[in-house]
Amino acid sequence: MPVALVIAAGFLVLFVGGGARFAVGLTFRPMVDEMGWARGDLGLAVGVYMVVSAFATFFAGRLADRLGARALLIGGTALGGAGIGLMALVNAPWHAMVLYGLVFAIGNGAASLTTIGVMVTRIAPQRAGLANATVIAGMSTGQLVMIAALAAALTQIGWRAAFVWVAAAHAALIPVLLLMLPRTPPPRAGEAAPAGIGLGEAARTRRFWLLLVIYAICGLDDFFVGTHVVAFAQDRGVGTLLAGNLLAFMGLTALVGVLAAGAFSDRTGPVLPTVLAFAARIAVFGLVMVDQSPLSISIFALVYGATFLVTAPLTILFVREAFGTRHLGALSGLITMVHQIFGGVGAYGGALLFDATGSYDAAFLISVIASALALVLTLACRPSSAQSRS
Repeated sequence: MPVALVIAAGFLVLFVGGGARFAVGLTFRPMVDEMGWARGDLGLAVGVYMVVSAFATFFAGRLADRLGARALLIGGTALGGAGIGLMALVNAPWHAMVLYGLVFAIGNGAASLTTIGVMVTRIAPQRAGLANATVIAGMSTGQLVMIAALAAALTQIGWRAAFVWVAAAHAALIPVLLLMLPRTPPPRAGEAAPAGIGLGEAARTRRFWLLLVIYAICGLDDFFVGTHVVAFAQDRGVGTLLAGNLLAFMGLTALVGVLAAGAFSDRTGPVLPTVLAFAARIAVFGLVMVDQSPLSISIFALVYGATFLVTAPLTILFVREAFGTRHLGALSGLITMVHQIFGGVGAYGGALLFDATGSYDAAFLISVIASALALVLTLACRPSSAQSRS
């Protein structure tokens, strides 16, 4: 199976899954306004999604180490499409919690960047940073294309139809994956296993815990912003179409950021791109804390978008560099799981802080402090010159 075809398949999975994941950010305010819900009601469903998809990602990573990615990606795409499509029928907060928070979360977690990252890293080990960045660029491209299209049509079709169209994209992807993904058999008896250490041994290292805290903060930031940026912009007087397009164009800047980080990391390792991403976040969180004009909000969204997916392809590189490749899926899945769980905290916590205070100011303050801590911890995560596992 050609390497380019496998990378293209991974790109398409993340294109559809990335667009679907951010659809709730676009529909967030119309849903709560029509239903008369508090923002925390829907924010809780997003938070549950983050936790459930986190565990699904971890278990999918473990299975990808043993069984390969094909069945996980096809099954996850089918289940995720069913969950997001049925969101068109919700009438109570618990409906969203079950359909988005559980069904879509399990499917999206199985057909996730961890499963794809294991597949891609093993077929392109010498350019793993760029190869992972290329497939993960599917997330930002999907965010750009799908969210821009839905934002343009939302006022005409309504938020319920938006979920139907997202489900249709999942359905269209399944036959494509059946043709493009390789059938990967389990390793044969006697075949040499990749080098590396397992979860128990990794957990006894300092770098493992540094990575967990760094990715927890990254998730906290990402899903607070991804879930609430459109509503925040609308609160500050930005029109519905422009606010929706801000979320879409965050996907464009994310595309630039993730490809640059992936290519850069193949030469420098994962630490420097991560440091630069957190430095940019500190700057724009600081900007929007002091100036919430439409111009500043636009700058915030676009610059933050450039950092949004930077750490995603670097997860595999951090794990490979520190712990080897034998348990690449399980370890990278665990780190991604922590990222997702704290993403749920960011999504739900941002909603709770808004409901309690009437603004997002406290959430921005927490985010800027957390980003500064993550920058310091990333610098502390640099490997010694003798440390090299591949």
